[in-house]
Amino acid sequence: MDTQILQIDENSLRLAKEIILNGGVVGMPTETVYGLGANAFDTAAVESIFKIKGRPNDNPLIVHVHKDYDINTLVKDIPEYAKLLAKAFLPGPLTMVYKSRGKVSKTVSCGLDTLAIRIPSHEGAQKFLKYVNLPIAAPSANVSKHVSPTSAEHVLKDLNGRIQLILNGGNSIGGIESTVLDCTGDVPVILRNGLITRDMIAQVAGDCQEYVYKDGMRALSPGMKYKHYSPVCRTVLFSYNEISRAEEEYKTEINKGVKAFILCDGVTAEKINAENVLNLGKTESEIAANLYSKLREGEEKAELIIAVAPEKQDGIMVGVMNRLSKACAKG
Repeated sequence: MDTQILQIDENSLRLAKEIILNGGVVGMPTETVYGLGANAFDTAAVESIFKIKGRPNDNPLIVHVHKDYDINTLVKDIPEYAKLLAKAFLPGPLTMVYKSRGKVSKTVSCGLDTLAIRIPSHEGAQKFLKYVNLPIAAPSANVSKHVSPTSAEHVLKDLNGRIQLILNGGNSIGGIESTVLDCTGDVPVILRNGLITRDMIAQVAGDCQEYVYKDGMRALSPGMKYKHYSPVCRTVLFSYNEISRAEEEYKTEINKGVKAFILCDGVTAEKINAENVLNLGKTESEIAANLYSKLREGEEKAELIIAVAPEKQDGIMVGVMNRLSKACAKG
């Protein structure tokens, strides 16, 4: 199979719809990362997502819809705070989990009685979703456990020959996946941190809790259970207070002939004496937007990525640290 990257226009949208209606999958842009989309009503199509990615079959998917889609046809029992949050943040990088009406394939939620819904703000994603006018189940468009893709080229590198079409919407500006929020209880609960922070949610909803996942528990959200976001080279993570140790590690590895690179924010980059630096930028938005692209750049150049955590750990950086920790995890 030849994989095409096409700009989003009438012709590519027509082809994308044809593929979707025939049970195929399409690489699609969003403002966070690129997704691998299939018709959420079609069990065989949804199952093909898991096969193409090599994704564990107990790791639920998110359904994407356009901004005018009536989600009441898919989910029920939407609390008032969820309506307020939707008004405040959607379209945008917030996924909201509700009780499912059981209309989409059970494979989407891996047997759970809930359904995760997202309305992306990316213009190209909206055009695609409006054109097909179907709920599209879509995890990140990469091989399972690898670094998430933030460009059409990233998708091609992972899935070339496995899918027919990638809709090119440019580089994703958000950079890390959406916040996933459980809206099935009296208080919203964050299942996965992202660009919409706990404080932002609490300001609208009045309160916001955070779910703590423990080994052996069932995954309620993507990104919760397994190692994710990992480059193919070796990685090691140091805290901000361990900058000197990271620098020593770098020098030791370089002296051994290892191609080592330090991954850090712009503030740390100015402090570290190293020639090989993957600079994430200085602002929270820059760091989030650049994380995956710099991890992918690192795996192209390095045998070892030595990551240094940013000093700031709250707000958007909670989501960044979640990804960075998983990217550098063992196993």
